Amino acid sequence: MNKMKSIALDPLRCNGCRECETACSVRRTGLNNPAWSCIRVIGKEGTEGFWFPVLCMQCSDPPCLKACPAEALFRDEGDRVMIRYDRCIGCRMCLVACPFGAMGFDMDFGRSFKCDLCGGNPECVRVCEPKALHYLDKTEMGLDRALHFSRSLVEAERGR
Repeated sequence: MNKMKSIALDPLRCNGCRECETACSVRRTGLNNPAWSCIRVIGKEGTEGFWFPVLCMQCSDPPCLKACPAEALFRDEGDRVMIRYDRCIGCRMCLVACPFGAMGFDMDFGRSFKCDLCGGNPECVRVCEPKALHYLDKTEMGLDRALHFSRSLVEAERGR
């Protein structure tokens, strides 16, 4: 059986360079457009304050998967939450359901998108020079703590 892996975040190392956003959008689309990236770095521009990468946490009980009326979201053989783009009806229920704000929506194609972990070799992790991102087995990363921390930060950002 494959170990369930996800990207672990160390926001205290993130410097806001957004190289992860660039690498993701280029890998996914061939274009440098952060709007098409599956990872977003939130924080205040022009400060050296706190930066936080937001991306799919590959939840063990994913609300996005449950919310999809078209059954476009599924778990693959590697236990990753994935999207069948041919089934996506563009309703955006997965966007509403995601507690992290990690889903994206492609207006050109009228469908949702999310991190697919680059097939098991995440580009964002590879390019993260300050080592704020790590690709780990979920048992190695203290997922409960990471989820709690992530939810708190996302809720705080939404409240601004």
